[in-house]
Amino acid sequence: MKYVLMYTSRPDLAANTDSEAAQAIYKRVYEWFGENAGVMADSGAELLGVETATTVKHDPAGAVVVDGPFNEAKEVIGGFSVIDVADMDAAIAIVKTWPMLDLPGVAVEIRPMVEDYSQFE
Repeated sequence: MKYVLMYTSRPDLAANTDSEAAQAIYKRVYEWFGENAGVMADSGAELLGVETATTVKHDPAGAVVVDGPFNEAKEVIGGFSVIDVADMDAAIAIVKTWPMLDLPGVAVEIRPMVEDYSQFE
């Protein structure tokens, strides 16, 4: 089954990370992608900073365009990957090894992808 891994962080906490420590973690991130290459259905992408985000929201009068991802949230999505593993337990096991989890405010949301659209018919 395919799962989307959405990597979130808190920019206010990330800004306080020592640059040498951040470089060491990024090195481990590249290694992590290499170690998990066999289950990567799509390596996804790292996103530009939250200050570049634009959100289009529902409004009864029509769609509204606002800056930023979610005004009230401290966490932001910094990137995503798609993995193809047997089940949620396997996805959790992989995500638990995500090197960025060593940093405060970092989380990974795991969400199964719809693969059978007949359930919506």
